[in-house]
Amino acid sequence: MTETKTPATPPSDATPTTATRGLIGLPLPAARALLLLGGIATAASAFLAWTWTSDFPGDLTVYGYPGGLQWMTFVAGVLTAVFALASYGVRGLRWLLPARNNAPLVLTALGGFGVTWFTAIEIAAKLGGLANWEPGTYIAIVASLIPVIGAFALPQEAGDTTKETLKAYIAKPDAIPAPQPVSPWIQRLIITIVAALGLGVFAYGIDTQYGEIFIGFLIVLIFAVWALHTAGLLDRFSAMVAENRSFTLAMGFAAAIAFPLTQTDDHYANIGVNILIFGTVALGLNIVVGLAGLLDLGYVAFLGVGAYTAALVSGSEFSRFSGVQFPFWAAALAGAAASLIFGVLIGAPTLRLRGDYLAIVTLGFGEIFRLAVNNMDGVSGPDITNGPNGIPSIPDLKFFGFNFGEAHDLGSFTIGRFANYYLLMVLVMAIVVTVYRRAADSRIGRSWIAIREDETAATAMGINGFRVKLIAFALGASLAGLAGTVSAHVTYNVVPNPYQFAGAAPPNSAFLLAAVVLGGMGTVSGPILGAALLYLLPEKLVFLQDKSLLAFGIALILLMRFRPEGIIANRRRQLEFHETGQLDVPETTTLSDEPAVTKAGA
Repeated sequence: MTETKTPATPPSDATPTTATRGLIGLPLPAARALLLLGGIATAASAFLAWTWTSDFPGDLTVYGYPGGLQWMTFVAGVLTAVFALASYGVRGLRWLLPARNNAPLVLTALGGFGVTWFTAIEIAAKLGGLANWEPGTYIAIVASLIPVIGAFALPQEAGDTTKETLKAYIAKPDAIPAPQPVSPWIQRLIITIVAALGLGVFAYGIDTQYGEIFIGFLIVLIFAVWALHTAGLLDRFSAMVAENRSFTLAMGFAAAIAFPLTQTDDHYANIGVNILIFGTVALGLNIVVGLAGLLDLGYVAFLGVGAYTAALVSGSEFSRFSGVQFPFWAAALAGAAASLIFGVLIGAPTLRLRGDYLAIVTLGFGEIFRLAVNNMDGVSGPDITNGPNGIPSIPDLKFFGFNFGEAHDLGSFTIGRFANYYLLMVLVMAIVVTVYRRAADSRIGRSWIAIREDETAATAMGINGFRVKLIAFALGASLAGLAGTVSAHVTYNVVPNPYQFAGAAPPNSAFLLAAVVLGGMGTVSGPILGAALLYLLPEKLVFLQDKSLLAFGIALILLMRFRPEGIIANRRRQLEFHETGQLDVPETTTLSDEPAVTKAGA
């Protein structure tokens, strides 16, 4: 008598897959109820007073309206409740869990718990003890703990050991079923909404006036993005981006142009323009490091070459050529050309070196540049750069009669000086991104990638390694010089100190390289995101003061341990850093600007 086997029923898209138990032995209905009610309670607790004095940043003394860090708790609570409803299979929310696992529920609960407990601890530490807690603080602490208990009580896909069960909370998503075909117009609508949300999140992060609120913002943002990733939503969005790449870039630049309209203080536009300058230089370095695989530790010198060139020909009375004042387009071309020439002069005799030897030579070039401009003061060297005093009083740009140093009214909005330069840097960034994409997709770009992967094999296949690397070096240097021409006018003066290998704040060569590596080598958006984070963190976390480099080092170690391929992963590099079975993305998902690669083809 043969036994008839019933085929296994695949799990529904609406409900995460389950196993026998979680870390806490509660029934599944009770665990989900705790998660949902805890998320609602966490969000509601933000409407209570958490302290009696307004001395704590954000004024948490008001009943009926959140303030400061309470907004972060509210957002985290709402996200937890929404994902909990999605786990019930509520119509209209099923799409939130395409990966069919419980990791997003755990992560959103931990985000609410983290920001709420951080706030409570900061209140006690800054105001002098637990006596400064109002009843609302105690309610928020307990409320944020409830969804964590419910999340860890959810059954997970794991074996019989607690260790394996715990690993399942951060495990890769299950095989995500192919989504139903979506109209191109719906895809573009989704991309537009995401761009608008991204603009809002970025504007809020820049607007935060206190380091404590910025830390709470980071806690919620990190756990929310992590939850979206484990849910499989970021992978599906990446697929939409791959199908609508040009439209996505257009919406990204539209959101960037709209940023000054969200600000009431020109100081935040100043932060924005410096982020774009830093990001533009990082994108140029990405050609050298990310595409060609050349470790350049003195790249910031090319930014300095462009800045000094612009300062010398832009009409400053302290310039060695004070009678010369180029129009902006000529000064920009001069800065880019000077950096390109220096790139060729430095690259030609050194690019036959490889690995650590090349890194040491480029590090030496960076230090030589800084010392040279520091000594060209007419005393210890020729009178060109005014030495440590630099070249001050660089006049504001005037372009077709438009003075970038004056405020301009745009309807009911006032565009200040830094906002003017911010919009100019958006244009420069658009040029740099276009050059980067065209170069990366060209024959020379494929040669760069081949050299990066295996220079010996590429040379054996007929690629002229020296010529290809020299083009990458020269192109990256010219893009840095182009950004330097704008930087000189934004800061009014150019001095040698910023152009060093490492320092307390960007831009310097160490931070530029870190922006490329942390953001994601070989991608367009990765270095820009890395530059934004590395510029914002020292700007917002001023209370760390001399401990900023320590915090940066710890963050660097953690990211290299858990995501060595960078925040925005290049698909090919992700395959290098992980075992095939460990990848947490669908087999045909495109996460970078390179063509999709299947696991079988890897």
